[in-house]
Amino acid sequence: MKSNNALILTNGLLSTNDAKTAHGLIRGTERYTIVGVIDAPTAGQDAGEVLDGKNRNIPIFSSLSESLKYLPSVDYLIIGVATVGGVLPPDMLTIVEEAIERGLSIVNGLHEYLSEKPEIAALAAQHKVQLIDVRKPKARKDLHFWTGEIYDVSCPIVAVIGMDCALGKRTTARLIRQACEQKNVNAQMIYTGQTGWLQGGKYGFIFDSTLNDFVSGEVEHAIVSCWKETNADLILVEGQSSLRNPSGPCGLEFLISGQAKYVVLVHAPKRTYFDNEAHWGKIPSVESEIDIIEKFGSKVIALALNTEGCTHQEAIDFQQEYRSRLTIPVVLPLEQGVQEIVAQLQLLLV
Repeated sequence: MKSNNALILTNGLLSTNDAKTAHGLIRGTERYTIVGVIDAPTAGQDAGEVLDGKNRNIPIFSSLSESLKYLPSVDYLIIGVATVGGVLPPDMLTIVEEAIERGLSIVNGLHEYLSEKPEIAALAAQHKVQLIDVRKPKARKDLHFWTGEIYDVSCPIVAVIGMDCALGKRTTARLIRQACEQKNVNAQMIYTGQTGWLQGGKYGFIFDSTLNDFVSGEVEHAIVSCWKETNADLILVEGQSSLRNPSGPCGLEFLISGQAKYVVLVHAPKRTYFDNEAHWGKIPSVESEIDIIEKFGSKVIALALNTEGCTHQEAIDFQQEYRSRLTIPVVLPLEQGVQEIVAQLQLLLV
């Protein structure tokens, strides 16, 4: 009988933003048990320590064969990267083939579907393993069109929106949900990306593989279903991209179609350009983002800082600066937790 034991494949990208899927799974998942990572440059270390200095008892191996010598039972290989355009790095394909031959099912969150590669599909059939393409679009019969039923939802809906991609929106939302649970607040989370599903999300959809006409309906359906089935005190919606990232602006759907009247905004104060690409343009000010959000009728209740590139003191200084500028709670989720945000949310439930 299969377990849920899984290896994550990053193959040299673990320490980069391209491995944000792996980062999320290392921090926690209810769908799989992560037993190791394949990443030669960081082999021999603990994945949690490489990620953020916290030991999580997840060893890193230099190769698939090495990991399978050490680990007695592995059932899945998860491709742990989210590359620009969702393309499978060519050097990973050989490892995927080896994993299939060793009896591992493959979980793939990229836009390049393994099940549509004839030679890979044939190999998987031969070895009786699954090819799970998480981002494969739903069939038309499974899609929902917007109905207006969102207006019946009576609990607060909170969108976690970022100033850019790969800032920690999903991680921040998960931390808020977990912190609410500790305070006996029934907070539920709507996932909107492949990693949210991989982490065990029960309600949601994968935004960037949903036909545009049905995005609003899928947002609504996920929130309404969650509210009806869980009796949630509040619902958190994981944001995607950002309002003004030119490679894929996104977020107003959550405010309008999803009626998220409250927003936690995520910002990296040391990041100057969208996706760190100078020709994509500079990331505007937090104040201007808040202004846009509030023009659409939603309220920014807190700012969460991604402290990439910051020393500890710089992170504290940025926190104090933004608190002074914005007069709202400003948190460092990974360093200090999100209790200030939970306190704000509790005020909405009074």
